[in-house]
Amino acid sequence: MPSVSDRRHLFRDLPPLEAVDAAVIERFLDASWAERGLAKATLAAYRTDLEQLARWLRQGRGRAVLDAGREDLFEYLAVRGRAGYSPRSAARLLSCLHAFYTRAVREGARADDPTALLQAPSLPRLLPKALSETQVAALLDAPEVDQPLGQRDRTMLELMYAAGLRVSELVGLPATALNLRQGALRVTGKGGKERLVPLGDESRHWLERYLREVRPALLGKSAEAAGSVALFVQPGGGALSRQAFWALVKRYAALAGIDPARISPHGLRHSFATHLLNHGADLRALQMLLGHESLSTTQIYTLVARDRLRSLHAQHHPRA
Repeated sequence: MPSVSDRRHLFRDLPPLEAVDAAVIERFLDASWAERGLAKATLAAYRTDLEQLARWLRQGRGRAVLDAGREDLFEYLAVRGRAGYSPRSAARLLSCLHAFYTRAVREGARADDPTALLQAPSLPRLLPKALSETQVAALLDAPEVDQPLGQRDRTMLELMYAAGLRVSELVGLPATALNLRQGALRVTGKGGKERLVPLGDESRHWLERYLREVRPALLGKSAEAAGSVALFVQPGGGALSRQAFWALVKRYAALAGIDPARISPHGLRHSFATHLLNHGADLRALQMLLGHESLSTTQIYTLVARDRLRSLHAQHHPRA
């Protein structure tokens, strides 16, 4: 099976991006942000996909990205497949290319859409990996709360589980998003869409402690730190990155004795959704809490909850 180094080698020796290609890609990204409100992470992925294609076309076909033909895209997808890129990666690339060339046709930059007959690969439906309630309790208890950073980490884990936040939403929270008096959190999700999420007593308790005892000490007294808008900060006032928080989660999962295969960056979010369903939550309410645009996205959690019920039945029913 091709390795990560094989995938990196595919783009290692390609020429620099041509200015004309860079300008076309930049206009597409600007328009996508303005019209569709795409998240920064999605725009960054689109940029990478289009720039890699543009460089590959210049080297192997001598063409601009705007002039690619259907056969060019077929070959590019085949090359990526041989280099070890997954079907899920191919599906994301095709979504990006379809948006790019559809816009080019609409604006009169080309007469046809070369992605018109390209079909995305069929993808297996991946179930989110949720922790059991016992595992969640062990994970939340893992940080050393007598240490400032441990107390901050406990608060972040508590809030992620209590509010069902994405990692990007958690680390991007501004201090102004929190209203402890009303017990609510204003979250900006994908596409810049806002939602209000209620806070439970446990998460409010840890947030109050963190804001009173830890955050001021982490911010320090420098003028720069005093202007920090992030709710969760590192020493000196800077916000945590998604990668830094994921490293913390993995470390605490190991301390809690949780199988690494059972943990994911959104593990507490998935657990939040699954546990609510297990305890009788309404699917529409869960959709609002998670910030899903479509109910079908939320429904995948019913499969996880159903699997859990089967497991409990098999374990405890006398005639299972």
